[in-house]
Parts: sequence; structure tokens; C-alpha cells
Amino acid sequence: MTFLNIINRVKENTSKIINEKGYDKVDFVVEYSRSGFGDITCNVAFLLAKNLKKSPQEIAQEFAAEYILGNDLEKVEAHKSGYLNFFINNNSFNNTVLPESLKENYGSIDIRKNSKLVVEHTSVNPNKALHIGHLRNVAIGDAVSRILSKVNYDVKVLNYVDDSGLQVADIIVGFKYGGFSEDPPDGKKFANYCGDTVYVSITSKYESDKDLESRRHEILKELEDSTSETAKFGKTLTRKILSDQLDTVWNLGASYDCLNFESEILYSKLWEKIFERMKSENLVHLEDQGDNVGCWVLPIENEDDKIIVRS
Repeated sequence: MTFLNIINRVKENTSKIINEKGYDKVDFVVEYSRSGFGDITCNVAFLLAKNLKKSPQEIAQEFAAEYILGNDLEKVEAHKSGYLNFFINNNSFNNTVLPESLKENYGSIDIRKNSKLVVEHTSVNPNKALHIGHLRNVAIGDAVSRILSKVNYDVKVLNYVDDSGLQVADIIVGFKYGGFSEDPPDGKKFANYCGDTVYVSITSKYESDKDLESRRHEILKELEDSTSETAKFGKTLTRKILSDQLDTVWNLGASYDCLNFESEILYSKLWEKIFERMKSENLVHLEDQGDNVGCWVLPIENEDDKIIVRS
């Protein structure tokens, strides 16, 4: 039994009362109630009122008096507005639904006929541990993908890993030029150490140490070359951090079908082909003034321009 089963039963029983009373058939609606008005509501009294020359409230009272509750419902009330409000018998409902919900295919509906769909979530820079905001997105993304799977989408869950961006460059600067050990203190996970200590400390120094900030941009550029020592070091760091992140995700019961690494997209030269096409179709432009001067940006309606390539 599901909530939908109860709604369908209310429809059937309401139609039965209409037939027994000899009333003309009407296309009434049975739906979820607003809070404070039971669990299910029906508008049948409004649709019968004109022909019967009675008030909706009076008709609703007739239906409430004649409705046979069965095991599903606790009571039926005729609201003064004319709506019929139905209250579910929660003990009966829970005792039936909870055991059924533990069955493997409970709730599955073949709506999408195995249509393919991609859900991407988490996508946290691999320079830190996951915090509560990230975990909120994990929970939402995982729930959405599970719901879509239940209605027979062929769902593939992706996690885009930005392992060649500025925040990764920051922790490399910290280890190479900030004097930080590659081994975290006892009892601290590597991801927490990188985010809470290395990243926070090194980014606070850029404003006063321009040489250090220059190193940051050099490293960011070197990350694009898969043969560079910087790229190899970055891969070692980000995979260790990602491992800690994934441990947290697994503990929540979430999972992915594929991890998409930004570095692999760069190394495959796929990005260059896509970027050239974006330029040829005038989807991006080179900014010649303002804060984004020298950057290739993607204009987005009603939002700030998205920087695609920095100067």
C-alpha cells in the first residue's frame, strides 16, 4: 500500500457514493491536503452544488456521513468551506508501508523507459576536506539520483574534480615555498591538514608577499603540462585529498559512477578544441577592460560574466 493507493481508493469510494445517490457524474479531484486540513482533500461537493441546489458544505456533510472508512482512514470531515478532508490512520499506514518500503523495488515506477540522464554533484576542489555545505550538496545530489533511478532513468552520477585549478596551486605553493611538511600532524587527516592549515596560511600571505603570489601563477601554468614535476606532485597531493573526501562520501552511503578529472581534460587537448569552437561561434570574448581584462569570459544573462580562461 502507498499513499497513492489510498488516494485512488478515496476516488473509487467517492464515485460509488455519487452512483448510489443517483447524482450526475462529475470530474472531481482528490489530492494532497494543505497543512491543517487532513491528509487528503476532495472538491466533489463544489461540483455537485449547482445541480443539487445545495451548499457545498451540506453536500460535503452528506458524503462524510456515508463514507465507509475502512482500515486506511481514521476519519472524514466536511469543512465549512465545502471540502471533504480525509485523515489517514497512521498506525495502519505505517504498519503496512514500512515493511513494504524495505523491499528491493519498492517505489519503482517505469516512467522514463530507461532514458539516459547524468547527475553531477559534489565537485569540490581537491585541496581540503568536505565541510557541511559540501555534504548538503552530496545528500541532495544522491537523493535526486536515487529518485530518478526509481522512475527508471538510466542515471550516471558524476563528480567533476577540479584538480588543476587555483586552489590546488595554493597548496602546492604551501608545500614547495611555505615550509609546510607533507606529513600532517598526528591524528589529522591529510585533507583537513591541507585545507585548514596549508591553504589558509599560504593564501593569507599573498597580499604582503608578491613573489609568493607570482609563484602561485607559475605553478598554475605548470599544472597544465602533464610532464612537469609540478603536475606530478599536484596529482599525488590531489589524489590523497580526494581519497579522504571519498571516504566521507562513502560513509554517507553516496557513490559515483565516474570521477571526471579536469587535468585529464586538459591533457587530452579536448579543451582546446572546445575553446576554439566557442570562440568561432562567438560564445566567449576577450575582455579588454575592467577587473577581467585579458581574460576570456562567457557572458551569462542576469549574472556576472564567467571567466573561462584567465589572463
